[in-house]
Amino acid sequence: MSLSSALERLSTYRTNNTRASQETFEKGCQVLKAGSTPNLGDEGWAFLEQLALASIDVGRLDIADLSLKQLGAKFPRSPRVDVLTGIRMEATESAGVVLQYYDELMDADPTNVAAWKRQISVIRRIGRYEKAVEELSNYLDTFYTDVEGWLELADIYCVCNQYTSALQALSHALALAPQNPFTVLQFAETAYTAGDLPLALKMFLLVVDMGERDLGTDDPPVGINIRGWFGVKLCSRQLVAQPNSPSASNTPISKNLKKIDELATERVLVAYRGNRDTGARQVSDWMAR
Repeated sequence: MSLSSALERLSTYRTNNTRASQETFEKGCQVLKAGSTPNLGDEGWAFLEQLALASIDVGRLDIADLSLKQLGAKFPRSPRVDVLTGIRMEATESAGVVLQYYDELMDADPTNVAAWKRQISVIRRIGRYEKAVEELSNYLDTFYTDVEGWLELADIYCVCNQYTSALQALSHALALAPQNPFTVLQFAETAYTAGDLPLALKMFLLVVDMGERDLGTDDPPVGINIRGWFGVKLCSRQLVAQPNSPSASNTPISKNLKKIDELATERVLVAYRGNRDTGARQVSDWMAR
């Protein structure tokens, strides 16, 4: 691949926020060997940051250090470079050393969002979930609109089997990003795990409604829609058998459960129509029970 093509691909990755660490590293090294980084202007510094992260991901810390050295020389007091240095430290230093480093960054600049989030990530990684929840809650009190923060908090609660708290965190994420079907799906699956079948059914139906608005009536479900219909089927089947299932959220149970159950069966089977592999046969067998 030519140098210009490599640069174009790397720029596309940055624009789309695509990690692709191995390919980024390989193409980045191609640009680095060409010695053209200083001639790229602002794009060159963004490229070095991208290469440093990819190098850390693939374990080539020598290239990461080389990129950080150039970035540090150009931006000696940059918060972005400081946090990138912290990420590099996470690869080799103890958690205590890294946390102390992030503490120092926070003391110097309490508004350093990236340092705060990395600090929380390290705390979680070493298994201090209660402390991670405390720090993340404090962070979200300050930066409420960070959807990723709410999703992270929900994930920590799920790891700790605190599904009610996870649903509360996901409610904030949905309030901030109501049009994201993946967040709705996460909410539905968490409600299902928590045992609130009426609420889970309601949210799974919302997932498929959001995903199939632009589909024709004969189009088979694809992607997230299949997962949504599976969720609908799981909930409706159980609710038909146990129509008085409790709902911690007091979500009313639909009066059309049997029709919903039949529709879910039809949509899932349509998704696998013509597929003769083992998985498709297992789905058909499960639906026929």
